[in-house]
Amino acid sequence: MNKKLTCIECPRGCVLSVDAENGKLVRLEGYECPKGEKYAIAEIENPTRILTSTVLTEGLFLKMIPVRTSDPIPKSDIKKAMSEIIKIRIKRSIRTGDVIIKDFLGSGADLIATRDCSV
Repeated sequence: MNKKLTCIECPRGCVLSVDAENGKLVRLEGYECPKGEKYAIAEIENPTRILTSTVLTEGLFLKMIPVRTSDPIPKSDIKKAMSEIIKIRIKRSIRTGDVIIKDFLGSGADLIATRDCSV
């Protein structure tokens, strides 16, 4: 599979040309620094993303609280993560950075609040 990627690891924004077979990078061109090579390998072999969403509240000032994962999670787990997030209800005052769920989906990343909200 031949694919074009734009590296987001530094301001250069190198356009990378990659070939992959069986989920492994076999050819890479266009990177101008080691970060580009690392980015391409990760994006082809194990793509991850920071997940941002909102969680419903009960009895708080806001109806929803914005949340995100503390670290990237596998891109393949995004739908499963959203299925879990939709079940969550926050019923207590919360501060930015508070952990909503530790080790979310066993990923090692915590689901954290990104806004304060009180009763």
